[in-house]
Amino acid sequence: MTGADALPPLRSRLRALRTAAFGADPAGERMERIRRSPHFADGVFQNPVSAGPRASATTLEFAKLYFRKEERRRRSPVGPVPLHATTLADLAQPPATGLRLTWMGHSSVLAEIDGRRVLFDPVWGQRCSPFAFAGPKRLHPVPVPLASLGPVDAVVISHDHYDHLDMPTIRALAGTGTVFVVPLGVGAHLERWGVPADRMRELDWNETAKIAGLGLTATPARHFCGRGLRNQQHTLWASWAVAGPEHRIYHSGDTGYFEGFRDIGAEHGPFDATMIQIGAYSEYWPDIHMTPEQGIRTHLDLQGGQPLGVMLPIHWGTFNLAFHPWAEPAERTMFAAHEAGVATAAPRPGEPFQPADRPAVTPWWRSVAGPVEGGWPVWPPVESAQLDLAAD
Repeated sequence: MTGADALPPLRSRLRALRTAAFGADPAGERMERIRRSPHFADGVFQNPVSAGPRASATTLEFAKLYFRKEERRRRSPVGPVPLHATTLADLAQPPATGLRLTWMGHSSVLAEIDGRRVLFDPVWGQRCSPFAFAGPKRLHPVPVPLASLGPVDAVVISHDHYDHLDMPTIRALAGTGTVFVVPLGVGAHLERWGVPADRMRELDWNETAKIAGLGLTATPARHFCGRGLRNQQHTLWASWAVAGPEHRIYHSGDTGYFEGFRDIGAEHGPFDATMIQIGAYSEYWPDIHMTPEQGIRTHLDLQGGQPLGVMLPIHWGTFNLAFHPWAEPAERTMFAAHEAGVATAAPRPGEPFQPADRPAVTPWWRSVAGPVEGGWPVWPPVESAQLDLAAD
């Protein structure tokens, strides 16, 4: 037997060793549909724009960055993250304005829109990992038990990475009557975990599913996919535009910045609220995660260049997934938004807010973040005119 002859059986054996949390590979008609996608070429899904230059580092340099004691300390809160205490009581009353968002941590958001409920990227597990004993662990508890959250009309998944697609959470939701709306290929994971095929809608970019009077459209994003060591890029990643009779919202999923946000906004916006990824960025992977400043730029692009609606920063605070300090994404977003004139929300995990109310930003994270050299900058910023008056 040659080495080449031994490869297929070895791959089969490795696949058989994968636990259920790894999910399943697309096959059959699902794989045929993937091959017909205009965004699938050369055996993989393609990003809307190619990758640009990035910083490089050896494995040893990465290890030093990740395991250096002082750096690790800065990447986690120094005390318990303050959760909103009355989430369930607040959610018991319908939003007076018809639109309310509740950030549950990381990219998990409950959106109540025009009498319907949409749950984005729900992750209630303790680790974003295929293993219960290893992998990034929660830095704060979930604000409310999943079983207490009540029925939702649709569960929307942006892509299949562990911090966005959590097997225990999906299995719990599979026992409800909700519909799962996912990018092309992700349904293979859900089927393995017990979600019936008739309760799934798998979409390619620019396709729309109609659920309970809402239009949910998969829109392009600049990222990648995969749940195993051998990443075949056979599941799509997406951002999402949701349109109700009265309101429109947008969830970025994970993405690097690209000019296609302007096209998304022109087609599906303007939005009453956007949920934009602003954490887990690095100079080592600039094409797949945005910085806070790019997140603000994305919000403006989606709104036709105007500071309309409210931006909710997501993908920060819950898991340690990059080298930056724990509170840095929120701080940078807060000041970048102020400079651009963009209204942002800054809720504690589990704190509902109605975008129409334009909630005030309070930097609550400072009380549990590590010390900052030179102290925290003044918030809100003191304008030069105020300084002149104070001097007089």
